[in-house]
Amino acid sequence: MLAIDFPPISHVIEWPDIFFEDTAFAVNKVVLLIWLSTIISFLFVYLAGRNFKMVPTGLQNIGESFYGFIQEGIILQTIGADGLGYTPFLGTLFIFILMCNLWEIIPMAQMPVNARIAIPIFLTAVVWVLYMVLGIIKQGPLGYFKNMCFPPGVPKALYILVTPIEFVSTVLVRPLSLSVRLFANMLAGHLLLVSFAVISAALWSVSISLIILPFSFALLVGLTGFEILVAFLQAFIFTILAAVYIGSSLHPEH
Repeated sequence: MLAIDFPPISHVIEWPDIFFEDTAFAVNKVVLLIWLSTIISFLFVYLAGRNFKMVPTGLQNIGESFYGFIQEGIILQTIGADGLGYTPFLGTLFIFILMCNLWEIIPMAQMPVNARIAIPIFLTAVVWVLYMVLGIIKQGPLGYFKNMCFPPGVPKALYILVTPIEFVSTVLVRPLSLSVRLFANMLAGHLLLVSFAVISAALWSVSISLIILPFSFALLVGLTGFEILVAFLQAFIFTILAAVYIGSSLHPEH
């Protein structure tokens, strides 16, 4: 009988300290991946925009395609032309999240950074502060919270129900859902890949034919490709929702 030893979840998402063990400045595998994600994101942006040419090639071509995607696919669709000034912020956000997600399918790393809740919470906090501050600046403190809590077109009697719902939704539910969505999807995908990897390894140890005949290895490869799509999709969803929230602060409903 084939026995499969699945590692506990704590072993899948928790990593031992590498440097400065048992201190407030301890560095583990996830921290190193965060640093690498930051460096790679910076290098991509820097190298893609270092030497502009009339006919783009190499990284400049990729950078311009990405720049157009952020502007046309996200900003113009959610904020409008006056939101183009937020391209650097939203573009950087997208690149960093995507890079953090892609570590899941990279050999030797095999850990999506956003499967740890700390990074999604930090990124969400940045977006939350930005759209709250923008709303207060653009509309004034009273105007912002008035537009938030008293949406137009609602019968006055319903404000008893609508006002607390709108306040909680904007101030609490938006950031909570934004961070949990990214974290939960990346963690679920990571656990799924680990589960099939353990099954494939166990079958391989018994007989190579068990890997080939039931197509378990092919399924693992397919799931890896699917997780690449999920990594891109989650970065896109987080970025476009951030743009929507920024747009709602810049353009209150009338």
